[in-house]
Amino acid sequence: MAVHAGRKMAEFTLYIGNKCFSSWSLRPWLAMRHLEIPFEEGFVRLRTPETFANLAKVSPTGQVPVLNHNGKIVWETLAILEYLADLFPEKKLWPADIDARALARSAASEMHSGFREVRYGWPMNLRRPKGHKPLDAEGEAQRARIEALWRECREKYGRGGPFLFGHFTAADAMYAPVVTRFAP
Repeated sequence: MAVHAGRKMAEFTLYIGNKCFSSWSLRPWLAMRHLEIPFEEGFVRLRTPETFANLAKVSPTGQVPVLNHNGKIVWETLAILEYLADLFPEKKLWPADIDARALARSAASEMHSGFREVRYGWPMNLRRPKGHKPLDAEGEAQRARIEALWRECREKYGRGGPFLFGHFTAADAMYAPVVTRFAP
């Protein structure tokens, strides 16, 4: 297991799959790294005969990601991000402004539950060669929706920095894997 942020023992262990292929794993990992929250990384090899048995040891759902915080188990990407936001309010994982926060939460939830055609048409693969196959009409409509949502976030709340809401938020963590898919 890798230890991040210079600690020998961390009170957090984040169990994830391969960050190159598992977008759900990448999201909380990226948030914790960006916000400099010390954690150990528990890597679970996915799609092997041992995967289910290994996941059953750490995950109530048999899926990743899972955060173990001193024995308290939190699963699902958005739940992990919300938990971290509660534990570390000074990290500002959600915007302080209530209107910006509502948009950020809506955008993050939409990514969590939507854009199926984009997610399946352009699966997560950070090692993919340049270019990818065209999306079907529904996938293109979803891609356009994502780009419109990004524009709305940036135009309304993003002028103070390089991220969707100026500073890094949970919404940025949720959309980071999609950004890699949009790259030419």
